[in-house]
Amino acid sequence: MDFYEENPDQVKQADIVVGIPSYNEARLIPYPTQQASLGLTQFFSDYSSAIINVDNHSTDGTKEAFFGTETQVPKIYISTPEGVVGKGLNLRNFFRKACELGARACVVVDADLRSITPRWIKNLVEPVFQDFGFVSPLYVRHKYDGTITNSIGYPLTRCVFGRRVRQPIGGDVGFSGEMAKVFLQHPYWNSMVASFGVDIWMTTVAICQGVPMCQSFLGRPKIHKTRDPASDVGTAFRQIVGTIFGAMIHFGDYWKKVRWSRPTAIFGFGLGEVELPPPVNVNPQALYQRFQQGIAGNLELWKEIFPTEVFSKLTEVTEMDPSRLDFPSDLWAKILFSAAVAFAKDSGAGERILDCLIPLYYARVYSYVLRTQEMSMQQAEDYIEEQCMLFEEARPFLDERWPL
Repeated sequence: MDFYEENPDQVKQADIVVGIPSYNEARLIPYPTQQASLGLTQFFSDYSSAIINVDNHSTDGTKEAFFGTETQVPKIYISTPEGVVGKGLNLRNFFRKACELGARACVVVDADLRSITPRWIKNLVEPVFQDFGFVSPLYVRHKYDGTITNSIGYPLTRCVFGRRVRQPIGGDVGFSGEMAKVFLQHPYWNSMVASFGVDIWMTTVAICQGVPMCQSFLGRPKIHKTRDPASDVGTAFRQIVGTIFGAMIHFGDYWKKVRWSRPTAIFGFGLGEVELPPPVNVNPQALYQRFQQGIAGNLELWKEIFPTEVFSKLTEVTEMDPSRLDFPSDLWAKILFSAAVAFAKDSGAGERILDCLIPLYYARVYSYVLRTQEMSMQQAEDYIEEQCMLFEEARPFLDERWPL
């Protein structure tokens, strides 16, 4: 892939590299850049390091804002060509540069992070120097932040691939230089991974490669640009869920041997920080409305791809009184399993299959909101863990139907 690079300090080697993927983030990128520099100088002054902004040819001055941020650590800017966008493409440029610089430890943090501290860099790098190949973030998030993670990403990857990684789409991760090479050369790569699918792809590849992995507790809540769960999720949803389904096809030999999930070690727990995340406003009526609007156009496809008993139970959900709508977790698991099977059997219908899940996702989140409105964050977290166990108990349904 073509790329454009500016390396004013002529950095040729770095033990630690921090990558910040961006697209039009001029306003927010200075903060994570500055915090990354502080983390590297405060905790890893004995190592050579670099901060790399991997960008999508932003037109809002992101590059200038990045270079204009005062840091003690040298900075490199790399961009995809004009008009070529995708977070995955940015990270591919980061993997390539990390390998070129001979990095031993790599960190990726989101450009819109407002809660990153120097300690985040410490907690994402340190496990790599203790022989962990991949480090997933663990932070306190509001119960309505990360609804794709809570309702699909976490339960599905845990149940299928057999590892409990709480934030598999976390966006802020650490990994070894060897893993950067694995990511760069991995044969499972497509247009979905090249965009929003890349975070879940990295987690899944790490699990299926069998590398030692841990979750690192970052203390402070993740504070970034959040969206109402009822807002349009189309593109991100398709790419994230499509990437998971694609991984199920690619890594079939691996996960078919998996029976139950096992926990993933937690690094840096007990920092004593109990700061609460900012609230995420949710509009339940809009969620319900989006579900209702999607029923008529998808009924035929649902009937086609879901087994009779699943379709029948789903029909009951569509007819429920909105104030008492309950979308059972085992039904949701079977819907996702059935969609994955259909996706694997007919790649030509992939986009239609992913699209037909979107109204059901809104219904599932609506049901979750109704159930958890009065719950504390910890109670909501316990509820999500219960849902994950129901996914695991429903797993034979998938095994019996998987086509490959």
